[in-house]
Order: sequence, then structure tokens, then C-alpha cells
Amino acid sequence: MVRLEEITLIHAPIERCFDLARSVEVHLAGNVHWGEQALAKGGVTSGLIALGQRVTWQAKHFGVWQTLTSEITSMVRPVYFLDEMVRGAFRWMRHGHYFRAAAAGETEMRDVFSFAAPLGPLGRVAECTVLCRYMRALLHERNEAVRRIAESEEWRRYVR
Repeated sequence: MVRLEEITLIHAPIERCFDLARSVEVHLAGNVHWGEQALAKGGVTSGLIALGQRVTWQAKHFGVWQTLTSEITSMVRPVYFLDEMVRGAFRWMRHGHYFRAAAAGETEMRDVFSFAAPLGPLGRVAECTVLCRYMRALLHERNEAVRRIAESEEWRRYVR
């Protein structure tokens, strides 16, 4: 099992950051070079994902198209939400999103991303040698997109 944590300081109000982190379009804006898209497979494909809703993502990783369906299983607006993998390549995956007002107009966004690879001991080797670094880079890239959008006027395109 791998547990990654990343903290991003954003110069924007907590409610804006919370909503942008739930935006399908912002997620896609942070992963453009992977060809990521939200698929219409009985879930959300645009807008702000809410408690109990699912989204199915498709993207190319390691030269292979991957599909992952996650569901928002817990939410307390504007301080926390949890998405968990329902279907996908991992044995399991959980992504906790925590928000704290740090100062006037500033928000601390903390992500706790935990996962386990399939294939037992072979999966554990992959976690340690490849997946940990790869997933940390994806998480950082996504968080930078949230920060960049939240700190500009661009946020208005995603949150109404």
C-alpha cells in the first residue's frame, strides 16, 4: 500500500477551491497530455461531482489506455470529500481532499492519496519502483491546475 500526501497553498477562498477540486473540467485541464476524458458510463461527465456520484475516467498511462471509475463516498462542504475507486486497475484506491482556510483569502488544500497495486508481491515492487513516483507527479500536476485556475479569473468558467 502507498500513501501520498501533498499540500498546496492557494490564494483563493476555501469554497472556490473546494468546488474547483470537484470539477470534472478542472480535473481534465490538469491532465491534458494523458488524453484523459470522462466517459458517459452511467456517471457524471461534466460539472461539479457531488456525494454519491460516479465518474469514469479514461487516460493513457504507460502506453496503455486505462479506465477508472470513482465515486464520491463522503463529503462535508467546504472542508472535505473522499473519492474511492469502484472499478479500475488498482487493487483499491482512496483520495481524500481536505481544505482549511489558512489566512484571509488563502486556502490550504491537502490531498491524501492511498492505493494498492494488484498482483501481490509483484504489485508491491511496482508500487515502490514506479507507481509511487508516477502517481505523485499526477497528483502534483492536478493540484497545480486547481491552484492556477483558482488564483486567476479563469475559475469563473468552472464554478457558477
